[in-house]
Amino acid sequence: MSKLTLNRRRFLQVSATGMGALLGAAACKPAATVASSSAPALPVGLQLYTLRSMMEKSVAETLALVAEVGYKEVELAGLFGNTPQQFADLLKSNGLTSPSTHVMPHLLRADLEAHLDAADALGHKYIVVPYLMPEDRKSIEDYYSLIDEMNVWGEKCKQRGIQLAYHNHDFEFQELDGQLPYDLILERCDSELLAMELDLYWTVKAGFDPVELFKRQPGRFKMWHVKDLAQDGSFADVGKGTIDFATIFANGELAGIEHKFVERDQTDDLVRTISQGFSAVTTLQSK
Repeated sequence: MSKLTLNRRRFLQVSATGMGALLGAAACKPAATVASSSAPALPVGLQLYTLRSMMEKSVAETLALVAEVGYKEVELAGLFGNTPQQFADLLKSNGLTSPSTHVMPHLLRADLEAHLDAADALGHKYIVVPYLMPEDRKSIEDYYSLIDEMNVWGEKCKQRGIQLAYHNHDFEFQELDGQLPYDLILERCDSELLAMELDLYWTVKAGFDPVELFKRQPGRFKMWHVKDLAQDGSFADVGKGTIDFATIFANGELAGIEHKFVERDQTDDLVRTISQGFSAVTTLQSK
């Protein structure tokens, strides 16, 4: 399999002057591999939070780079000054689709209908609750309140043909007031109204086995963040860390997986990270 070749000097220039030169360097990308199993390989997706510093400079050029690497799907983490229709047009012009977006809870509380309208314009199938601020998870009662809200939001999403989902970090796997918040979310949120987007890095870092979660509630884990864990507990490019992705991927049908998004929260080489992630997930899906 070929690899995306990039001139590091030209990449460093991007931070100061833009991404035009970088796009020209991305002339060689990994070829997609057809999975050997009877189930077709899913398109490889990217969570755009990974490239937020690039997105702040130029959404158009960042999306062009993402497409050049080989990605077909992206998950949004903000519109970076664009209207939903403007962003949708940029996606279309680069041959990208966006099945999912992250929207913070306070924004859903403020105007859920506006986010549903945006989801319609952008072609999202999922709206994901991505993170809880520390002040919103001080006690287990905070989670009970959130669960009640998510059941309401989920019903309103369903009425619009959209699915609400929840993305975890590690704090949901830490006991609070004698209870495990993630268990509460799984058990008390209606499975028809709330799907799960499992962040594999945070789940494994918390000491939990993703496959055991799949076994508990088969079919509910519609999306994954494919993110790797370094030996020291920090982030690693996919396939360069310690997570047993082969076993997790082999249980994709059990999970109910529909979308896999490469992500790395922090990296010193954005292009290396997204190209390595694309290559690793493509290879994993071919086994």
